[in-house]
Amino acid sequence: MGKKVLVVDDEKLIVKGIRFSLEQDDMEVDCAYDGEEGLRMAQDKEYDIILLDLMLPKMDGLEVCQQVREFSDVPIVMLTAKGDDMDKIMGLEYGADDYITKPFNILEVKARLKAIMRRTAQKALAEPKGKLVEVGDLVLDCEGRRVSIGGREVNLTAKEFDVLELLVFNPNKVYSRENLLNIVWGYEYPGDVRTVDVHIRRLREKIEVNPSEPKYVHTKWGVGYYFQH
Repeated sequence: MGKKVLVVDDEKLIVKGIRFSLEQDDMEVDCAYDGEEGLRMAQDKEYDIILLDLMLPKMDGLEVCQQVREFSDVPIVMLTAKGDDMDKIMGLEYGADDYITKPFNILEVKARLKAIMRRTAQKALAEPKGKLVEVGDLVLDCEGRRVSIGGREVNLTAKEFDVLELLVFNPNKVYSRENLLNIVWGYEYPGDVRTVDVHIRRLREKIEVNPSEPKYVHTKWGVGYYFQH
């Protein structure tokens, strides 16, 4: 079965090029040309990955990404104009898994998508089933991929959950940002270590009472991050 990809971009030539290239690799490609249409398609059908442009008519990419995250963990790769550093980081904060800057090489896009999908498939196979971990107020349900604090469910993105799960299962072990990038995002991930910092910050905002004085996810200055309670 070919992988199902949704491409959301209002530049028809770019979409055509991506579609042609991915179909060469037996992927099934659906296309949307504005944010509303993209969101509707993501709701109607299950995809293996979504390529999502940042600047879209009707609803921008960040908003689409945020809304998709409310019902799906599908990997999302943002397409951003070169040099929009803030936008890249914002995209990750909204739950995107990666970003690619335009203009891009279609072979790079293909390699990146395959790496992410391979990583997602491995993650699904390696997932510990039925494990419930309780640490203080924090409850981690590995099978349902849910987290609650003091009985209140916290909505984490797929990557935030992956980071937290790794740290919880290896308490007091300090992971460098490079280490986390390799384990959670995969060795092929060409992104930058700030990706890790953004996810840790978001994670703390969601699970810590006071994110600047964390109770669970701690920083060892100059080394990395670790879980402790």
